[in-house]
Order: sequence, then structure tokens, then C-alpha cells
Amino acid sequence: MLARQRQELILREVEDNGGVRVSELVATLGVSDMTVRRDIETLASKKLVMKVHGGATAVGDRHPDEPGFSVKSEMNPVQKSEIARTAASLIGPGSTIAVSAGTTAYAVAVELRPIKRLTVVTNSPRVAELLYDPLRDDQLVVLTGGVRTPSDALAGPVANAMLAGMHVETLILGVHGIDIQAGLTTPNLQEAQTNRALIKCAQSIVVVADHTKWGVVGLQTIANLEQVDTLVTDAELDHDARRAIADNGVHLIVAPRSDHDDVAE
Repeated sequence: MLARQRQELILREVEDNGGVRVSELVATLGVSDMTVRRDIETLASKKLVMKVHGGATAVGDRHPDEPGFSVKSEMNPVQKSEIARTAASLIGPGSTIAVSAGTTAYAVAVELRPIKRLTVVTNSPRVAELLYDPLRDDQLVVLTGGVRTPSDALAGPVANAMLAGMHVETLILGVHGIDIQAGLTTPNLQEAQTNRALIKCAQSIVVVADHTKWGVVGLQTIANLEQVDTLVTDAELDHDARRAIADNGVHLIVAPRSDHDDVAE
């Protein structure tokens, strides 16, 4: 099937259903994930569809809210696990860290559990519940207050005020989207403010995001790309994106595939 035929089919799906997922198009068209994403990018550049996390929607139909935690946790689970293992390897025993809300950050928290003597500040009730163990006296977990958002983050003035006096070595930050011009973004205004507070209290910013987040722009910018110290992503991020990230002074780490192919940079 030619590229034009694929794109016409994608456009019909979006027009008929209001949106379509990349995974559905891969199955329907019998092509790779990257081929589908390129077709969506082509249509988006012509303003025929709106590129969103995990697929495309009709132009003008994008909703400012993002999917809930349970929905997002089903997106790209293999890549998230690869990223999580790699990001957790950057954290040593005795570290003081912050972990944001979000499914990729939560996956990192899973990998952090064996590390000794951690102090963890988080605005994610899920991360706090995962890491808290009353039988361990070598670990401190601090959960902020705030208003719970659809992505299971505690955000708003209470969370921001609590974070204002905090100091951590490293922040593990999940994001809704990353764009060369818009930077790190989220569709939730309260989360944007709280994520800025998390960034402000950290010496080093480690963003964890799979390749589908690249080029996605949410409603509010959290930070510019230049503010990021390290980006941990998966091997499917294309080379143009890798070059753009490096050009902005970000240390890029590509997580090895689960099949142990040597793809890290």
C-alpha cells in the first residue's frame, strides 16, 4: 500500500470515529509503528489531523484533559519497563530523590524498590504506596498534599507550598509531551505548576519518556528542553529527534531493548 493510500485510510478513520490509535492502525495496515507515526505526522503537518499521545484525533476535537492513569498504563508497557530499568540504574544507595506522577515514573519507582537508604519525595499516591514499607527503616517516603488529578498526581497550591522548602539530588519526571520548541508539556494546568515546583527543588532533572511523547504538545509548558539534564527514552526514538535533543545540551540515554540488543547510546 502506498503512503498516500495509508494516509487516506487514516484520515477516514479519524473522520468516522473522531480519532484512532497507532496500535489499531498497525494491525489494520500491516505496517510498522514508525510507519504509522510518520503518516500521522504528515497529516498533522497539513493540519488534517491532530497528533496526540498514542494516535491522532480530528482537528479541533482535542480535549484539554489527558487519559487517566489506568488507560495510560496500558500504552507502550514494554518501552516503559526498558526506560524504567535504565533510569533506576542512575540512582545509587543513599540518594535523595523526587519522583513525579505518571505511568513511566511509576514504572521507575517499581525498579527503585531494591535500592537501599532512599529518601523519596513524590506527588504520586501510587508511588508512595508502592515504595512505603513499614518493615524497612532505611527508607523515607514523603508524599505531598494537593488535589488529585486524572493522572493520579497531587497538584495545586498545597503541593507547591510543601515542595518549596525541599531539596533533592535527582528528579525522575514523567511528561505528557516533549517538543523542540514547546519543551516539556502537560494538558493539566495544576500539574504544570507542581511539576515546576518539583524541578525547582532538584539538582538534576531526569525525564523519562517513550518515543511516542516526542512532538506531542500539551496545553501548558512545564520547562524548556534546555532545563533537562538527562532524557531516558526507548530505542524507537528516531534519529532526527535524537539529534535535536543532543543539540539542546540534553544527555540522551536510549534504554536497551528487552531482547538485550545493544541499542543504548
